[in-house]
Amino acid sequence: MKSQETMLCCLILFLATECSHYRSKVRIKDGDKHQHPEGKLKTGTIQEKCRGPCLTASNCSLPCAQHFRGEIGFTCHQNKWQKSTETCTSLSVETFFKDFNSALRLSVAAASVPLYVLDFRAPEPLESIAQGIRRNCPVDYACIIDVVKSSEATSGNIAFIVELLRNISTDLSDNVTPEKMKSYSEVANHILDTAAISNWAFIPDKNTSSDFLQSMNLFARQLHIHEDSENIADELFIQTKGFHINNDTSEKKFNFSTSMNNMTEGIIGMIEIPRQELWKLPPNASQAISIAFPTLGAILREVHLPNVSLPRPVNGLVLSVILPERLKQVLLTFEKINKSQNARAQCVGWHSRKRRWDENVCETTLEIMNKVKCQCNYTGMVMSFSILMSPKSVDSKVLDYITCIGLSISIFSLILCLIIEAAVWSRVVVTEISYMRHVCIVNIAVSLLIANVWFIINSNFHKKAQDSNWCVALTFFSHLFYLSLFFWMFFKALLIVYGILVVFRRMMKSRMMAIGFAIGYGCPLVIAGTTVAITVPEKGYMRPDACWLNWDNTKALLAFAIPALVIVAVNLVVVLVVAVNTQRPSIGSSKAQDLAIIMRISKNVAILTPLLGLTWGFGIATLIEGTSLIFHIIFALLNAFQGFFILLFGTIMDHKIRDALRMRMSSLKGRSRAVENASLSPTNGSKLMNR
Repeated sequence: MKSQETMLCCLILFLATECSHYRSKVRIKDGDKHQHPEGKLKTGTIQEKCRGPCLTASNCSLPCAQHFRGEIGFTCHQNKWQKSTETCTSLSVETFFKDFNSALRLSVAAASVPLYVLDFRAPEPLESIAQGIRRNCPVDYACIIDVVKSSEATSGNIAFIVELLRNISTDLSDNVTPEKMKSYSEVANHILDTAAISNWAFIPDKNTSSDFLQSMNLFARQLHIHEDSENIADELFIQTKGFHINNDTSEKKFNFSTSMNNMTEGIIGMIEIPRQELWKLPPNASQAISIAFPTLGAILREVHLPNVSLPRPVNGLVLSVILPERLKQVLLTFEKINKSQNARAQCVGWHSRKRRWDENVCETTLEIMNKVKCQCNYTGMVMSFSILMSPKSVDSKVLDYITCIGLSISIFSLILCLIIEAAVWSRVVVTEISYMRHVCIVNIAVSLLIANVWFIINSNFHKKAQDSNWCVALTFFSHLFYLSLFFWMFFKALLIVYGILVVFRRMMKSRMMAIGFAIGYGCPLVIAGTTVAITVPEKGYMRPDACWLNWDNTKALLAFAIPALVIVAVNLVVVLVVAVNTQRPSIGSSKAQDLAIIMRISKNVAILTPLLGLTWGFGIATLIEGTSLIFHIIFALLNAFQGFFILLFGTIMDHKIRDALRMRMSSLKGRSRAVENASLSPTNGSKLMNR
């Protein structure tokens, strides 16, 4: 008996030695970049910091903790070492299957079998995870689940598991059953945990999250479901459902309700296949499969795009759908994770080849409260969909108060400006130039007044208008009348040039009026109309969060910014030319009256043009992500008080208008006194007595 026990112990020791000998030869297929040959365990802890001076753009690295292979990289940022990458991993191919080999050998050794028939050779080394799964658990992949769940979700282990899933999806996808899909989802669920989200950011390969989603969709595409409708996987961070469909099937819906963690309420998502799409299917049965990811939106990383400000936070579930090739369109409903009133939504699809969210494949059909409905085009490259949160709008009560008070003052000022112009009109329009000058002032006031009214309508009704063609109308008219403001300022500059250069010939008033209205309203109409015609078919005319010109996608805002800033520059040059020319004594005395009018126009343009240019200069600055609140406040002040500036510098500060207004007031007082004296005269008194 003792001899048998001794032989058994020797056998176990021999097997352990053989397993140790072959362990260093095992590699994961296509995954060697995550592995390092095992040698002496490195010391050090993850909490250690790199030592030595920290210079800008310098790097350093530290070994991982014991029982982990890899290293932690640090980058110097603001004179402090910050972790940038991590490759610490405790997983390897032999980690998954060593227990199976040991159990097999021990079971054989424990049997009553003569020693000469036992095969003491070490097991054949595995070349890949797929080979180990085929050998040990080909039915349901259950042999890898416990090892994955017991591993720590470090950045290196996450990268290893993603590579594992990718190998399975490419090498073991010939006969995917619901049992295999369930095991696959359990493995994926481990690295989708909310506790693991932050570690995804330190994986050196920035395409890992995109590779993970592509592997999930590829594996699900090969799934063959048995029953008519079934819940294939129901993990905390991944749900998979499927059912059979054909051309006689009524509308089908996938309904999901998953939570970000055990403490939060369920986030709802729904995928609907329209009836008209199902008509495209053949009579024989097809299948539809969908996967819901509550945390993947926070993990997916886009490739850097120069024209897109990153990050673009996902504000709903990520829903993948696998449909027959004939189906090209799906309807989706998302519940917002961030339910803030300012969190406007944008429907998008993940383009697996471009590795980014594509806004052109989806259209937002309805946004009510916390739910968003999308209509998306389904292709082989775009199989996953979600909603993005619009860039954060600056939410400040100070801005609201400034805008509300400022617009009230602006509208009152513009109305007062028009009343004053009407009161003094007959006294100030002496010559053709003075007549057109006041025509410009009136139309500048009217344009800004209408633009302010549209702005108020936009502010109060943009949430309803966003979902209809009203938003296009609001944006168009705001664009049109803000441009008209600048083009009438431009026409005032042309009047200055005309008054200086044309000495002997005078243009007819009707012709000057025609030119003025063609420039003041015709040019803005052409620009605004062209912008609508070009950008509306691509759904890039308006911003996703407001009824105003788009900037992120089509740069439609340039159709306002470029003309406005060019006019500002031209007007300033004209004022400079006038300042130089009026120093010369060459203008005759017969032109003295026109010269005085030109000087008043020049002063008006010289003051208002920089104010308008400065206003919209700050407006463009507020589009830059991360702009300080002070820029938004300055823009709100300048923009809201433009009407007051026009009243002050265009009307009140003009001494001719003040003189005409005083004469008007004097004449009114004179008439009232005459009427009063007439009523108090003796003749009238006797007439009253006789009555």
